[in-house]
Amino acid sequence: MSVLANEQHEAFRQEVRTFAEKEIKPVAAQLDEQETFSVDLTKKMGQAGLFGIDIPKKYGGREMDTLSYIIAVEEISRIDSSQGATMAAHNSLGIAPIFNFGTEAQREKYLPILTNGDGLWAFGLTEVMAGSDAQGVQTIAEDKEDHWLINGTKRYITNGSNELMKGMTILAFTDEDNGKKRFSTILVDRDSEGFSTQSMKGKMMWRASDTAKIKLDNVKTPKENLLGNRGRGLGQMLKTLDSGRLSIAAMGLGLAQGAFELALEYAQKREQFGTKIASFQTIQFKLADMAMKIELARNTLYNACVLKDRGLPFGKEAAMSKLYCSEIAKEVSDEAVQIFSGQGLFKSSTIERFYRDQRILQIGEGTSEILRIVISKHLGLE
Repeated sequence: MSVLANEQHEAFRQEVRTFAEKEIKPVAAQLDEQETFSVDLTKKMGQAGLFGIDIPKKYGGREMDTLSYIIAVEEISRIDSSQGATMAAHNSLGIAPIFNFGTEAQREKYLPILTNGDGLWAFGLTEVMAGSDAQGVQTIAEDKEDHWLINGTKRYITNGSNELMKGMTILAFTDEDNGKKRFSTILVDRDSEGFSTQSMKGKMMWRASDTAKIKLDNVKTPKENLLGNRGRGLGQMLKTLDSGRLSIAAMGLGLAQGAFELALEYAQKREQFGTKIASFQTIQFKLADMAMKIELARNTLYNACVLKDRGLPFGKEAAMSKLYCSEIAKEVSDEAVQIFSGQGLFKSSTIERFYRDQRILQIGEGTSEILRIVISKHLGLE
């Protein structure tokens, strides 16, 4: 138990852990093997109150704090990162921008269905020329008096093609100011004419999450679907990513915790030279280092959450948390495979899935390289 988490946080942790153990664990391996997004499991997560955890009750949320939400992502990812990805992307990138920047009408229209498990919402930033360089976005939204006319293609969009997906928030080029591009964020309903999605298969990781390529071909969207102020989309996106990095960090932390527990259990059962391998100092040191890294990661992440909940600046701490948690997920899962030895290299071993799933964490929502730049800027370095 962390000193940064109170009894309510720990009670909520047990609630989510029980759900993950009961509902997700029995099907995780099969969904990964078949590369299947589970509509049923996603609805159950919504019904369990895992969507909109930090959203006010008036919109269907649970009105809890950031740390509660992060603990939930951590506990789901401790069992299966695919479901952690579905949950984190929907909450941080789907629901949060609508709540943070939307009008009351937009909130009342979209949030209730997005918090109860009946609908998912995506966030469209990434394109062929846009990723770490968000200003490389080539999707264009033209002002046509009574609507926006949108053309462009987005890729690697989580929750972008399944049957629960109701729409997405897109970042698009809308203006120029003295030769400088200005971007806006716009809500686009899936049933809009010209909106098409294509599931992207063959992933190494998160095989049971939904990843899509989305094409917008002369899509007409009402003017009132502009999210926040025109030309402020880039700032809205960056603010969204600050919070989103906390959830990716939580995925790394949860994955590391799960990998550590698998390795610890295996070491206490596996025998070599007539004794449990957990009695060998080499294995003990590996497990001790893993436990230490997880403890440091949890403290770093929870501290960033507490800063956010208190209304204090947390951008630097969010970047540090995402960087460190994703890196220790790599290190811990790698050492866990080493402890499993040959058995850890087969798909029949759960640790094999954990080892694959960790790899995206050093790439998504800010690569490790970009995060070091972000941290450097917070330190006043240019």
